[in-house]
Amino acid sequence: MICRRIGGFCCGRCWRIRVFEAGTTALRAAKAGERVLEVRGLSKEFVLSKKKMFGGPAKIFTALDKVSFDVFRGETFGIVGESGSGKTTAVRCILRALAPTAGTVLFTNKGRTVDLAAVSDRKLKPLRQEMQMVFQDPYASLNPRMTVGDIVGEPLLIHGIGKKRDRAERVVEMLKRVGLEAEHMHRYPHAFSGGQRQRIGIARALILRPALVVADEAVSALDVSVQAQILDLLRELQREFGLTYLFVAHNLAVVRTFCDRVAVMYRGRIMELGTSEQVLVRPRHAYTKVLLSAVPRPDPDFKMQPLSAAGLTAEELEPCAGEGA
Repeated sequence: MICRRIGGFCCGRCWRIRVFEAGTTALRAAKAGERVLEVRGLSKEFVLSKKKMFGGPAKIFTALDKVSFDVFRGETFGIVGESGSGKTTAVRCILRALAPTAGTVLFTNKGRTVDLAAVSDRKLKPLRQEMQMVFQDPYASLNPRMTVGDIVGEPLLIHGIGKKRDRAERVVEMLKRVGLEAEHMHRYPHAFSGGQRQRIGIARALILRPALVVADEAVSALDVSVQAQILDLLRELQREFGLTYLFVAHNLAVVRTFCDRVAVMYRGRIMELGTSEQVLVRPRHAYTKVLLSAVPRPDPDFKMQPLSAAGLTAEELEPCAGEGA
């Protein structure tokens, strides 16, 4: 568990305080009913092979199977699961990087509600200002041939916001806000460390002042100490700009300390959904218990006995009844 005060590992007291704060934030948002996202029946199928000439069936892989959940304004909603469970596919469908096969994604901001799954490409472009993404690899997501100033200022240029001098001033302001310096805007990505590159990616995502930020494994490629710094930065920016986070991760310790509510995915479906404390401390679903059994503990006398999802029956792999499941 990451301690906010020292940026390292500590006893569970700091974590319990964070869980209480996270649960209070989620409860306030839920009572206010301020939904930013309403995902209903989201499905995505990939055609592996087309139908054969002489009647052979087409091979279809179902990556998402009727996923439903809500994200409230100002909260951090986490999606966890093993590799291949559909986490990244879900957020890419929500942002329309992938076209969903079925379902609705209602996005509410500035007094209007839009179904992102059905909106045309022409109407989708202005909405990009209100939804941004922080990617997993802080180097592969940055163009090595562009300076930091051009990378961070590119969203402003694409959407025609401000003149060249105004854009440069906003870039400098945002770089300083994420912990970088003004002179860094003239350098290239290879001149920075992994943590600094991720700060550049965060600056690029926030330069348009979006309402929703999707962080897809945003800290998994970083060292533990750097992870703590980036998470603290994301939390500060959330308070300052009133951001809503959709946080995808496989590190349950990070999710436990950072997210208000959590959805556990397996084979394209949500198995369990609730607050961080409910899901990761008192899990109801068998698959959630499988994930938690694989988390190492800092105890040399503790003998790990990880469970396997392969041993679960079809009945045990049915989603839990309740919110979003």
